[in-house]
Amino acid sequence: MCGVCGCGEGEGKVVHAHHHHHEQEDKPNHRQGDTRLVEIERNLLAANDNYARQNRELWLARATLALNLVSSPGSGKTTLLVRTIEMLKDRLPIAVIEGDQQTNNDAERIRATGAPAVQLNTGKGCHLDAHMVGHALEHLPNLEGGVLYIENVGNLVCPAAFDLGEAARVVVLSVTEGEDKPLKYPDIFAGSQLTLINKTDLAEPCEVDLDAYCANIRRINPRMEILQLSARSGEGMDAWCEWVIARRTLLAHSRLARPEMEQAIAGATA
Repeated sequence: MCGVCGCGEGEGKVVHAHHHHHEQEDKPNHRQGDTRLVEIERNLLAANDNYARQNRELWLARATLALNLVSSPGSGKTTLLVRTIEMLKDRLPIAVIEGDQQTNNDAERIRATGAPAVQLNTGKGCHLDAHMVGHALEHLPNLEGGVLYIENVGNLVCPAAFDLGEAARVVVLSVTEGEDKPLKYPDIFAGSQLTLINKTDLAEPCEVDLDAYCANIRRINPRMEILQLSARSGEGMDAWCEWVIARRTLLAHSRLARPEMEQAIAGATA
């Protein structure tokens, strides 16, 4: 059982699973067990952060924009990615890492667009971690100057604790989920940079108050960027694609500036 989220041991396949679980005899009991659980959690997150740093360094070296898409199940992440790939595939290299407990369905949908995709099946695991993502990269092109979309397992709790090395975490929130969703799951919104409010074509028939969605998101994260769109109708998709292009351009400029920064630091410490 995982010391952080309590999920069970996965199966381990690209079709890789949850790598960082301890054995049944490690289950904590009472006060001494609680202390051990805290230590296991610290070790788990420290190991994950180390892998995340390696991923981040690799992506920066290749000027690859990595985006971690998180959401509840059924928010429309895969449909959003299919539409995004169709709109951007002639402008820059794109690949996808798909995270699900079982099946290869979403990766097959992505591959149908012509974009390379790797499926990570986590078994009983409820999130991706940086180690899994690092292994998945071995099965993808290097995406020099491109975009890597990581579609996390549908879950608004555990992915909040696991840095994958991404440049930005993007929450996909369907209008049908309820305006109070950000208040119920604050950690994922507090640690993300962009929220996509999806399925806006259903807002009117479902009598959804989009202003309330935005207000509750900003109660948790005042600096959150918010875009409203419908992956099905295409409304708002241009703004989302331009956001991606702008972030990739910013990353490329950061990489170009990095050697100058390192030289300046070296000169100051010489």
